[in-house]
Amino acid sequence: MLTIHDNIESGNAYKVRLLLSQLGLDYKCIQYDVTTGETRTEEFLNNINANGRIPVVEFEDGRCLEESNAILFYFAQNTDYFPTDRWQQAQVMKWLCFEQYSHEPFVAVAKYILTMLPENSERRAEIPMLHEKGKAALQIMEDRLKDHDFLVDEAYSIADIALFAYTHKAQMGGFDLNVFPAIKDWIRRIENTPGFIPMFPEGWTKS
Repeated sequence: MLTIHDNIESGNAYKVRLLLSQLGLDYKCIQYDVTTGETRTEEFLNNINANGRIPVVEFEDGRCLEESNAILFYFAQNTDYFPTDRWQQAQVMKWLCFEQYSHEPFVAVAKYILTMLPENSERRAEIPMLHEKGKAALQIMEDRLKDHDFLVDEAYSIADIALFAYTHKAQMGGFDLNVFPAIKDWIRRIENTPGFIPMFPEGWTKS
C-alpha cells in the first residue's frame, strides 16, 4: 500500500489524496505537524525528504517521491487525468507551473498565516501583499473559466486538481470567492467528479 506523508491542512497534500482517491488507489496517511518541526527531524530528512516538506508518497519498495505536482504527474500518466495530445500535455504543465509560482505562494501562504500561526504573528503584515497577488492569480483563473468548464481542453485533469486544492479554501486566507463566479461554478463541477473526497474528513475540527 502507498503511504502519504501528510498534513491534513496542506492543500499540496490534499491534491495527492484527491487524485489517488479518484484513481481508486489504496493508501494510508501519516500526519505531521509542520508548525513544530516534525518534518525537520533527522529521521525525516534522512529517510523521507531531504527538503523537509510534505507531501511525500512512499512506495512499498521504500522509494519516496516528493513535490506535489511531480506526484500528480507520476500517477496521472496513462489515465484520463492527463491528456495524450502533446499540446494539451504542455497546457497542463503550464497550469502546474502557474499554481506553484503565481498562485500557491500567495493564496496558500495567506491561509497558512491566518489559520496556522498565532494571531499576533508578525507575518500578518504580509497579508495585504498576499491578497493583492493572490487576487491577480484568481482573476487569471476566472478569465479562463468564464468560457471553459475546466482549465485544459474542457476535460478534468491534474491541472484542475492542482489549482482546486487551495482555491476552494481560499476564504480561509481571507479571499472573497463571491467575486469570482466562474471559479465557484468550477469548484462545484469538481466536487461532482467521480471519486471526489473533501479536503477535511467529515467531523474534522481544527485542534
